[in-house]
Amino acid sequence: MKRVVVTGMAGITSLGSDWASIEANFSGNRSGIRRMDEWDRFTELNTRLAGPIDDFAVPSYWTRKQLRSMGRVSRLAVGAAEQALRDAGLLGDPIIRDGRMGVACGSSTGSTDEIKAFGNMLLNSVAEGLNANSYVRMMPHTTAANISIFFNLTGRLIPTSSACTSGSQGVGYAYEAIKFGRLPLMLAGGAEELCPTEAMVFDALYATSLKNDAPHTSPRPYDSGRDGLVIGEGGGMLVLEELEHALARGAKIHAEVVGFGSNADGVHTTRPEQVTMRRAMELALEDAGLPPEAIGYVNGHGTATEQGDIAETLATQSLFGSRMPISSQKSFLGHTLGACGALESWFSIEMMNRDRYIHTLNLDEVDSRCGELDYLRGEPRHMNHEFVMNNNFAFGGVNTSLIFRRWS
Repeated sequence: MKRVVVTGMAGITSLGSDWASIEANFSGNRSGIRRMDEWDRFTELNTRLAGPIDDFAVPSYWTRKQLRSMGRVSRLAVGAAEQALRDAGLLGDPIIRDGRMGVACGSSTGSTDEIKAFGNMLLNSVAEGLNANSYVRMMPHTTAANISIFFNLTGRLIPTSSACTSGSQGVGYAYEAIKFGRLPLMLAGGAEELCPTEAMVFDALYATSLKNDAPHTSPRPYDSGRDGLVIGEGGGMLVLEELEHALARGAKIHAEVVGFGSNADGVHTTRPEQVTMRRAMELALEDAGLPPEAIGYVNGHGTATEQGDIAETLATQSLFGSRMPISSQKSFLGHTLGACGALESWFSIEMMNRDRYIHTLNLDEVDSRCGELDYLRGEPRHMNHEFVMNNNFAFGGVNTSLIFRRWS
């Protein structure tokens, strides 16, 4: 078995596109959530809250040819991938184009402008707005395919379009590809563009926050006063590399990936299951060869939905006991869906390396029905840990757990 390390990390969020900016906003209790006045025309949509990236622009050197196959979700993914490759010292290096590097990436859906155009064809019998690249921008594996094409990657391509675990499965399956010796380099992560249809998905389940006139007070993961989730957008990517390959080229190593667990509830499409959530964490521990007490911090999924928060925290408590520190960055950014697993993996590594762990925003009073855990509240906390875990769970009953080890 090969050892797998992280040599590049990057992300694009509503609170910045570098860790220094994002961490400063986290520490200052600044939220990326705002009221979406532009959604007022959707009269049957109850929520007006989201975490949009208002300042995202593609680099001026990206060509028209490169851009024509990319909707916004792919542009976020490619932008994060470019930054991650630069961080790894691999941007423009010919070794990523000779078959040694692959990509594992996903999103909940393709770009919705194209979905709208195809829907218009079905409804009104016109092909207005459709062209040869429309499907490529809409297809479920648009992020993985566009990353591969943009950077001329010829290694294996693993689409991981599994809603809220798209990013974490991207990291996990990339880790396994390297661990089992299939290739030494992978780009791994996920992305999501903001669309009111995604808010409507949760609105129809009575799972969105309605604090429309107080956007910075929501979402509230684990809090007794939560009233639902808030949708966000973003892109996150990691460069994973086989250890000996990284050492041979003198790469900077951010962390080691030591465990990955993934399973399915097999019961219900939208109701989380405590037993299988716990089992996913156990699978990651077994893969890493670690006992539960080795984990110093859990980055929770923390969507601020009643069923999700309760099931997740009870599962976490049942495995780790009440000592476990836990927090959720969705409280600052909203639920970035396909991007969250990659972004939160990046955040977990940054926090571990700096011994400074970000709290959950808006967590004033822990819901008594949630598991008994050490909830980080109010301000960041200084802690020193060798291992951290990042958990994500998705519609369809998909559960994932990743374990990262401090590199020294």
